[in-house]
Amino acid sequence: MNKQKGFSLIELLIVVAIILIIAAIAVPNLLKSKMAANEASAAASERTIGTANVTFSSTYNNGFALTLLALGPPAAGVAATSTAADLIDSTLAAAIDSTHVKTGYFFTYTAAAAAPSTTYSVIAQPQTANSTGNASFCLDQTNVLKKDPAGTTTGAAATGCGTYAGTAM
Repeated sequence: MNKQKGFSLIELLIVVAIILIIAAIAVPNLLKSKMAANEASAAASERTIGTANVTFSSTYNNGFALTLLALGPPAAGVAATSTAADLIDSTLAAAIDSTHVKTGYFFTYTAAAAAPSTTYSVIAQPQTANSTGNASFCLDQTNVLKKDPAGTTTGAAATGCGTYAGTAM
């Protein structure tokens, strides 16, 4: 009598069904965790921009940076200047629209039209709502970070986040 070794088709189907059930439970939690991590990264990036602006202002004695790119790195082999201060990384400096993002968020930077700028505001918005994040963040020259869990972005202008719908963090 030859006894075959291995699993029957029914046993394999049961194992596959169990794996699919576990995956169905785990995937939504994984997506929520990724969105929370993206939101934490956006808040940290806003704080980095605020710190970079304070450093920019004291280093160049020329108010705040006029653009986000002015806080970014200069070309290779070139010294830092007020147009490329090397205070934030190139990914953050270039994350200015929904096609250029940093960890699922892009940043809208507004400052006075000419130096010396005494005000600025920066809003972090999710690239895709309910996918890369839900909340939006606003930071201005007061260095008070505000968060709006609903993701509203209206109300912030070059004068700051005073009318922004979010609450201070």
